[in-house]
Amino acid sequence: MDVYLPIANLSVNGLFIVMLGFGTGILSGIFGVGGGFLTTPLLIFYGIPPTVAAASAATQVTGASVSGVFGHMRNKGVDFQIGAVMVGGGLCGALIGAGLFSLLQAIGQIDVVINLLYVLLLGTIGWLMMREALAELKPARFGSKKRAAKRRHHPMIAALPYRMRFYASGIYVSPLAPALLGLVVGILTMLMGVGGGFMMVPAMLYILGMSARVVVGTSLFNILFITMLVTMVHSFTTHAVDIVLAGLLLVGSVTGAQYGTRIAQVAKPEVLRLILASIVLAIALRMAYGLTIRPDEVYSVVPL
Repeated sequence: MDVYLPIANLSVNGLFIVMLGFGTGILSGIFGVGGGFLTTPLLIFYGIPPTVAAASAATQVTGASVSGVFGHMRNKGVDFQIGAVMVGGGLCGALIGAGLFSLLQAIGQIDVVINLLYVLLLGTIGWLMMREALAELKPARFGSKKRAAKRRHHPMIAALPYRMRFYASGIYVSPLAPALLGLVVGILTMLMGVGGGFMMVPAMLYILGMSARVVVGTSLFNILFITMLVTMVHSFTTHAVDIVLAGLLLVGSVTGAQYGTRIAQVAKPEVLRLILASIVLAIALRMAYGLTIRPDEVYSVVPL
């Protein structure tokens, strides 16, 4: 089933794109990640230009997040108070990211920067996730009881002024901390087409010290609003959003997010994290390989 993408200026297998969206939608519901950190590199591997892949993936992440947020709202798993603070920081970050995107695009380095950011971030996050998952699985293998980790926010977070209480998350911190986290995620969303959940969820757990019960839902709530703004900014400034590509991804991701929410309630989180870490590391290695090998045609003309 070939479908023509007008902005990417090529034909693709529509069923493959839908199934790709379905897979990332499942990850969205399970882990509270938008799925863009996997969608964008996979689209690049498939032959979609990096700028179009990043901009269109952000649109797909919005749909997956809407579906996932409603699923977690039913279980009271969203902290709207801290989520609103993160959204404020994220919107500022998205505007900063738009300026960086336009600058890099003007000097012709945006594709290289997108690929480098993916290699660095996916490699780091994948390694940390795998190390943590293996550490949690080890006690279960030898029959020993796992020590309950104390949940606390980072000392640097405790030193920030204007602290307030976020009741649903069970923390007492400065709103500057979640706002700064949202700012960083907003910049990355604009540059990479990611929802930022693969960074946000660990940061909310281990830096802010939020309750695990609300982390996934709050992450999706934040991702929803940031990717909405990023999609609009891309549409009006870079003109890189391919509506046909985004629509195919949305068809799969909205359905997949509902299945992911159900899987998250019954599956072992340690095993799921180990699987996700393996996928993330494999994609990081593949992108690093693509950046370092010599192309078949060193000099070539590519239509814009």
